Amino acid sequence: MSEETSDADRFLALVATAQDRDARLTAIQAGLLVAADLNIACDSRSFARRLGIAHALVLRELDALAEHEDKLEIVKRDPRTMRVFYRLARS
Repeated sequence: MSEETSDADRFLALVATAQDRDARLTAIQAGLLVAADLNIACDSRSFARRLGIAHALVLRELDALAEHEDKLEIVKRDPRTMRVFYRLARS
């Protein structure tokens, strides 16, 4: 098993664990939280590119997560690129 595959498997396992803890999270929302926690991605465009997901879909899930949960906060929005920077909410 290559290191890249094991990293991907670890990421997916952490996403599944996050969803087990909170069944309301979609896979993308859980992925955003895990990516922020592991410093894999802290902006919507990077997350979308790394996972091969449409940026618009990531933006929708990110906004829903930031509006309805206290787990994530929006740090900055770039109106030109639509990129949204985020971090885990401080407790």
